[in-house]
Amino acid sequence: MQDSKGILLESGTNEFEIIEFSVGGVFYGLNVAKVREVINAVPVTFIARAHPNLDGVFTLRSRVIPLVNLARSLNAQPASEEFKIIVCEINNFHVGFKVDAVYRIHRISWTQMEPAPHIAGSDLVVGIVKMQERMIILLDFEKILADVNPEMNQKMTAVPKSTPELIEIRKTKTILIAEDSRMLRDLLLNTLHTAGYKTISNENGQEAWDQLETLANSDKAVTDHLQLIITDIEMPQMDGHHLIKRIKSHPRLNDLPVVIFSSLINDEMRVKGDALGAFAQVTKPEIEQLIGIVDKKIALK
Repeated sequence: MQDSKGILLESGTNEFEIIEFSVGGVFYGLNVAKVREVINAVPVTFIARAHPNLDGVFTLRSRVIPLVNLARSLNAQPASEEFKIIVCEINNFHVGFKVDAVYRIHRISWTQMEPAPHIAGSDLVVGIVKMQERMIILLDFEKILADVNPEMNQKMTAVPKSTPELIEIRKTKTILIAEDSRMLRDLLLNTLHTAGYKTISNENGQEAWDQLETLANSDKAVTDHLQLIITDIEMPQMDGHHLIKRIKSHPRLNDLPVVIFSSLINDEMRVKGDALGAFAQVTKPEIEQLIGIVDKKIALK
């Protein structure tokens, strides 16, 4: 499955494509937009004192790539000694995921994806897709990567230096957040609060849209309550692209600036976001860059 970037959907349709794979007898899904290719087992070089969820590194087209043992990350037992590697680019980071088997690609609507249940042990799950014959679990790959790459967490909590005057201005501004990953949502909210901003938190695009519609139907101008929106792309019920499409089509919401903050930002996705009317697009986990863009738009006018 090489060049998965060729499998792209029309902007704002609220559809996406997942590649189905299994680990330990459980079926999982990964957004095709993150996948670069699927390869057979290759020689892996062990790295001393590496994170226990890393098997080591391998070489692919002159690039050294870390290999995450997904079974170990999930506390699962691999089905056999045979395995496949899903090579991904997430947050500008190339990584391989060791899985038992890879099956097929499904095109589905985000409305088919149910949010993760709030139960113990579900912190790695961002959603569940109900197929006719089975359920496919979508994992929080950003959290899996953050566990083996602490630099991501450092970037998510980096706040740019600010003057007291700028912090006071930030305190008068409210930002609506749409982010399904619990880990990233908490980090983003905490970092924005540290910077001084007020926030409204949402777990997916549908929840964010419901809140925006409520604001739009109130007597006051929407900008009296809210000055900017930050949205992920991948979310259950409604994705970020479809959320932006609705916002920009609404007569009382279309002036709100929307910033996409996603691990899916690449050339093709950037074109989509621009076409939909996104004010800016920032690749996770570059929170310092994100805050700089937000400051210029709503705090430094």
